[in-house]
Amino acid sequence: MRGPHNILRLIRTGATLERTGAMPVILNALDAPKTLKIAARLVVWPFQFLGRKGDQSLPPAPRALTAMGPAYIKFGQILSTRPDVVGQELADQLRVLQDKLPPFSTKVAKQSFKAEIGIDADDVFSAFSEPVAAASIAQVHRGQLRDTGHSVAIKVLRPEIERAFQRDIDTFYFAARLVEFVSPKSRRLKPMDVIAHFDGVVRGELDLRLESASASEFLANISQDKGFSVPSVKWSLSSRRVMTLDWADGVPMGDTDALLAAGHNLSELGDRVLHMFLNHALRDGFFHADMHQGNLKVSSNGDIVAFDFGIMGHIDEYTRRVYAEILFGFIKRDYKRVAEVHFEAGYVPQDQNVDEFARALRAVGEPIFGMDASNISMGRLLSYLFEVTERFGMETRTELILLQRTMVVVEGVARSLNPQINIWEVARPIVEGYIKSSLGPVAVFNDLMTTLKVLARFGPRLPTLVEQALIKQSNPEPQILKRNWSSNFKLFGLGFIFLCLVTLILFLYMHINFD
Repeated sequence: MRGPHNILRLIRTGATLERTGAMPVILNALDAPKTLKIAARLVVWPFQFLGRKGDQSLPPAPRALTAMGPAYIKFGQILSTRPDVVGQELADQLRVLQDKLPPFSTKVAKQSFKAEIGIDADDVFSAFSEPVAAASIAQVHRGQLRDTGHSVAIKVLRPEIERAFQRDIDTFYFAARLVEFVSPKSRRLKPMDVIAHFDGVVRGELDLRLESASASEFLANISQDKGFSVPSVKWSLSSRRVMTLDWADGVPMGDTDALLAAGHNLSELGDRVLHMFLNHALRDGFFHADMHQGNLKVSSNGDIVAFDFGIMGHIDEYTRRVYAEILFGFIKRDYKRVAEVHFEAGYVPQDQNVDEFARALRAVGEPIFGMDASNISMGRLLSYLFEVTERFGMETRTELILLQRTMVVVEGVARSLNPQINIWEVARPIVEGYIKSSLGPVAVFNDLMTTLKVLARFGPRLPTLVEQALIKQSNPEPQILKRNWSSNFKLFGLGFIFLCLVTLILFLYMHINFD
């Protein structure tokens, strides 16, 4: 329910931040203006008795976020991958939110397994460990199948997690409405759409059947990718609140000391994380959208192993091309082309001036490219780009929110492995390769073939459609006759286009294969 009672929840959020001591820590880490720091603390100070105490063994920030609920923990997980934004100390503190939260009992997990699968866990597993990882939505146990002896991971949703998330989401919706009411200018940012997008992502994450399907699809996509792997799902032991999949051994990506001790090349791992993400996003249009350190391991053979597929991103072919052209334009420092792509995609209103927009983009890009490699940041670029697009009336593109957020997270992971990584140089070959494959002659041929397949679906119906059109011509009513001639014209026009496309495709096919 998104009623006024959410005002109390918002007040309690601020009160919890103040009571746990997280308010000044977070504001300082985000380098908030002094006036904002003073105002925020004055507003919430009288209400701090309403705040939750949290786990006093934790540092202030993770203590506050864990006390407030799973949606806030998600926010903390994102910040934990951005030491360049919040500082290394706070990022390290927040890393416990990735997979080291307080677990629920193994007995409850086994009860949930039996309720979902219909079989007693002890009849299926010869071993069922205590929780090995506990995150905001679920926790993971290691098990051993009684019939085969294979090691598996059993993921079980937290009890009542659906209700807890719904409560937080309702508060976010209320806050978004409040922001739109208080600041009409914020409506172009579509805060309600942003929360609705987050709501949809969370609902998908709360159904482990969907996560199992995502893991299976992701595995099929990356089967030929060297140095990257995904565990396979045990479908017979998976359901809405339980998922079972192969166990993945390896060193956690966040433990750099252990990675070095195991002989892994951190710089190469950082490059590969970024390469894989861009490949999956641009090549497949289906990518892991929660690629923080807690969801990545490095196996003994050096493969990066990804797990936790509750949040996956999907972008269509057209959006992929737009995004790639924007990235490529910045890499080539062709700001005019970046501006044109924004206009062609309808991201910027047509009444704006493309040359002025290009100059504004140059003001964004040039200072960044003039920085030392360790300071070149995709996150900083997105921040500056946000400011520029605001001036030119660009609305928030909800279909790109998850992609942009994941790009920021992946950059944070790569930079934690190699602080000197040059994001643009690493991204360049992937983006260039995609541009060549998606906009070159072969891509045109593939697009025409796709169009032909769509038109071919109507092929068997063409004789019937022509016959029906000819029969209707005998109707004496002038208006109907006129309408029939219009329909016939469209029909024969469609047939003519169909033949032209077939001819063109055959010509291109012979040209590509014989020249």
